[in-house]
Amino acid sequence: MATIIDSIRSMFVPIHREGYPFIAICVGAFLLLWILGSSLAVIALILTVWVVYFFRDPPRVTPDREGLIVSPADGRVSSVEDAVPPPELGLGDAPMARVSIFMNVFDCHINRAPLGGRITRIAYRPGKFLNAELDKASDDNERNGLVIDTPDGRRFGVVQIAGLVARRIVCFVVEGETVSAGERFGLIRFGSRLDVYMPVGTPLLVAQGQRAIGGETVLADLSSKKADRTFRAG
Repeated sequence: MATIIDSIRSMFVPIHREGYPFIAICVGAFLLLWILGSSLAVIALILTVWVVYFFRDPPRVTPDREGLIVSPADGRVSSVEDAVPPPELGLGDAPMARVSIFMNVFDCHINRAPLGGRITRIAYRPGKFLNAELDKASDDNERNGLVIDTPDGRRFGVVQIAGLVARRIVCFVVEGETVSAGERFGLIRFGSRLDVYMPVGTPLLVAQGQRAIGGETVLADLSSKKADRTFRAG
């Protein structure tokens, strides 16, 4: 019996609890419209399916090796460049290597720690809701930033940035907490971006336009002595 139950469970992707209220509202709207015989019930059903899909929380297999920095989210690598980190993170005013991951409304929106370490700062800043793909979204949009200190004394930043339709940044962790690479630390509703700040010179392994999988795709390798990886479009 247990084997049958496990098989059934394996057919469905887990849903994060943050999505339950939204799913309940959509289901309620669908049932009400269906009872009333409204043709809008079809739209409500489609919306319900999309909301369930949006809040999926699939398990991930994170590479477990010291020095690897993994993607904090599913999405497209929208930029790879040097940039000054947000001032509220306290990481200084010198540029750091920044990899930005843009999540559209169909991507999984669970955010995962890019590396293991201790969270020494969490800083929220209200702001605008510009298209998260724009460069100025890093400066102008509502955001929530985390600073992660590694045991060897290096400091990294990861910033949740609200997007055009995002209206809620959720953070599951607190200052002083220790996280592992790939561990869930938050999510953003509904369409947004994650920026990861690393020391300049960190060997990067991704390129702009590449698809990334949260908790699995390796963005950089701190232990590598080689230069940034080169890419070709095909």
